[in-house]
Amino acid sequence: MTEQQPELGPVGYRIILENDLVRVWQVMLGPGETQALHHHEHPYLVIAVEGAINLVETVDGQLRDAPEPTGSVVFRPAGDTHTLTNVGETRYVARIVELKTA
Repeated sequence: MTEQQPELGPVGYRIILENDLVRVWQVMLGPGETQALHHHEHPYLVIAVEGAINLVETVDGQLRDAPEPTGSVVFRPAGDTHTLTNVGETRYVARIVELKTA
């Protein structure tokens, strides 16, 4: 018996720019909204255009706080599969910059 893999959504809700080196996604979540389970194939930067208090839940159920103040930039390695929930009271808008060549 094989274990069924979960259905994955996109990294963001739309691609802003893509070429051979990078793919840039737009992410937007209102308070209480959750982004679909998705997988990060490439290392990436998260640039918070409008910051919020977020919660990451990995595919194996681990929870981690992910506060992202406006203007912050974080680097994350490839390989994570998770959802992202805006647990704050403000809209969250970010750019995800996937680094295809890393």
